[in-house]
Amino acid sequence: MLILKQLNSTEKRAFKLHLFYSSIDGIARGALILNQFIFIKSLKGSNVQLAFLFQFSMVVFLFAMLTNEIMRRYPNRKVLLRTVGIITQLPLVAFAAFPVVTYSGLPPRFHYMFLGVFLLFYTSRIAVIPSINQYLKGNYRHKNFGTLFSYATTINKVLIMVSTLVVGLLLDYDPNSYRIFYPMVGILGIISIFQLTKIDFKQDMDPGNQPLSQALGHSFKRVFLILRNNTPFRHLELGFMLYGFAWMSTYAVITIFYKEVLDLNYSSVSLYNNAYNLVAIALLPLFGKLISNNDPRRFGIITFGALMLFIAFTGLSEHYGNYHEVWGLKLYYMLMIGVLFNGIFMGSMPILWGIGSSYFCEPNEAADYQSVHLFLTGVRALFAPIIGIKLYEMFGFGITYGVSMGLLALAIALMIYSERRYPIKTD
Repeated sequence: MLILKQLNSTEKRAFKLHLFYSSIDGIARGALILNQFIFIKSLKGSNVQLAFLFQFSMVVFLFAMLTNEIMRRYPNRKVLLRTVGIITQLPLVAFAAFPVVTYSGLPPRFHYMFLGVFLLFYTSRIAVIPSINQYLKGNYRHKNFGTLFSYATTINKVLIMVSTLVVGLLLDYDPNSYRIFYPMVGILGIISIFQLTKIDFKQDMDPGNQPLSQALGHSFKRVFLILRNNTPFRHLELGFMLYGFAWMSTYAVITIFYKEVLDLNYSSVSLYNNAYNLVAIALLPLFGKLISNNDPRRFGIITFGALMLFIAFTGLSEHYGNYHEVWGLKLYYMLMIGVLFNGIFMGSMPILWGIGSSYFCEPNEAADYQSVHLFLTGVRALFAPIIGIKLYEMFGFGITYGVSMGLLALAIALMIYSERRYPIKTD
C-alpha cells in the first residue's frame, strides 16, 4: 500500500472516486449474479427465455462501434453517461410492483417485462465500459495505472461475493425478496455512474467530417481489413469464437442443470459462485504477471482448458452425484472440483479478454483492435445461447457439454498451431 502515499493530488481524488464507484458497482453486480436462477426457479421462465436473458448481456456489444462514434461526437460525456445511467438503470425500480411469486411462478407477461427491463439495463455497458478506461487513463500515471486498477477490482470482487451471499440467503428466506433488492440495484447503478463521471475528464470531441452512417461503414471495413491482414490476431479471434460458442451455449444450460439435476437452493448456488470468485481473486496477480511475459495465445490455452475441465466436472456431477449437506448447502464433490477450474478460468479470462488484443498491434491501434473484439463478442452472442438451449432440449445435458468441450479442444489446438506458426514478440 506504499503506492497510495506516492500518489499526486489528481490520482488521489480519482482513486477515491474510482474506489467508490467500484464498491457500489460490486454490490449491485453481486445482487445480479443469481439473476438467471431467479428467472427460472422463482418466476418459472422458459428455457428459451433464459437463453435470451443471458444473450442480452453480450449481444449489446454489436452496437459498440455505433456507440463509440456517438460518444466521440457528443460534446458533454458526463451528461451523456448520466443520462444513459438514468434511462437504463431506473426501470429496475419497476420490480417493486411485481406480484407475489406463486408455486407456478408468474404469468408470461411478467417474463417479457423482466426480459425487457434487463435488455435496457445491459445496454449501459456499451457506453460505460469503454468510458472507464478513458476516465482513468487521464488521471492515473502509467506506472500506477495497473496497481490502482487491481486494488479497485479486488474491492469490487470482494463486495460481489458479499452481496451474492446476502442475496442468496434472502431468496431462500423469501423468493419474493428480489422485489426489494432489484430496485436497490437500479438506484445503486445510477449512483455509481454519477460517481464515475465526477472524475476529471478532458474530452477530445471529434464532430466528424463524415455522416454517422458513412463513418460506421468505414469502421466495419476496418474490422474486415484487420482480420484479413493480421493472421495471428485472426487466429486469436477464431479461438475466441470457438471458446465463446462453448461458454455461451452452456452458461444458461448449467443454470438449468443446477435446478433440474442437482436441485440446488439459492444459498448453494451463491456458495459455488463465491468459491470460484475466491480462486479467481487469489490468481489474478499471478495471471497478470504471466500474460505480461507470454504470448496471449499460450495464455489462452490455460483459459480454454480450465473452462473445458469445469464443464467436464459439472457434467460428471450428474453421474457421480455424491454430496455432503451442511446447513442446507449441497456440496457436490465433483462440482467442487469443477469450481476450482472455473476459478482458474474466471481469474484468467478477464485479463485475456480485456487486453489480449493489444499484443497484436501498435499502441495507437489498440482501440480499433478492441472494438473488433467487442463486435465479434456480440456476433457470437446472437446465436450461441439459443443453440445451447436447443441442443439441450433435443439431446440432453451430456451432448451439450460434449459439444462445448469439443469446441474448446479445437480452440486449444488452434492456439498451439498459431503460436508455433506465427510467433510474436512479447517484450
